[in-house]
Amino acid sequence: MPTLIHEVDTPYRKATFGMGCFWASDALFGATPGVLRTRVGYSGGTSLDPVYRNLGDHTEVIEIDYDPKVVSFEDLLELFWNNHEYGLTARIKKQYTSLILYHDEDQKRIAEIALKKEIYKRKEELVTEVIPAGIFYPAEDYHQKYRLQQHSWLCEALGLTPELLQTSHVAARLNGYLVGVGAEENLAKDVVTLGLSEKIAEYVKRHYEQNKGGSLYC
Repeated sequence: MPTLIHEVDTPYRKATFGMGCFWASDALFGATPGVLRTRVGYSGGTSLDPVYRNLGDHTEVIEIDYDPKVVSFEDLLELFWNNHEYGLTARIKKQYTSLILYHDEDQKRIAEIALKKEIYKRKEELVTEVIPAGIFYPAEDYHQKYRLQQHSWLCEALGLTPELLQTSHVAARLNGYLVGVGAEENLAKDVVTLGLSEKIAEYVKRHYEQNKGGSLYC
């Protein structure tokens, strides 16, 4: 069997966004070229040790490790603006607030400029907040790569432990492809580069074809 590419030893930067339910954004970004790893969790607040049933003042967010030589922060922001489930133009509960959590001053500058441009382009007020990235609390195991985890035999075949659900490159990719996200030509390349067996590759391709163009949302 080919060696699965769980680990990617590439210099990376982090991006963290709140876009509504984090299952959808986990799939969306996972299938984006240049994204190395994704994990979902809670951030943006001050309460300690949030859990799904008691978030306190935190928000559902996705944390992304990305290769800036392949995908830019601006590219990721384009996906951010255009793929909210809700909360971009109307204030809803804190759990689903639209957030850009910046990791350095460069990200802050880019995000603030992008927010102004997006408001001008849409001709409507956006409620997105741009705030410093604080502590990230990983969500419970069953939230990580939620779409992928619906295929239990595949997770077993991939050898996905709870830790790998947050760190595996192949898990991030397949979590998107299985629900029809990403470009078909990228899937064709990744079938080889990710080290997928023929059985897994055919299974993923079949689900990609069945689901592409459908809704990501919860």
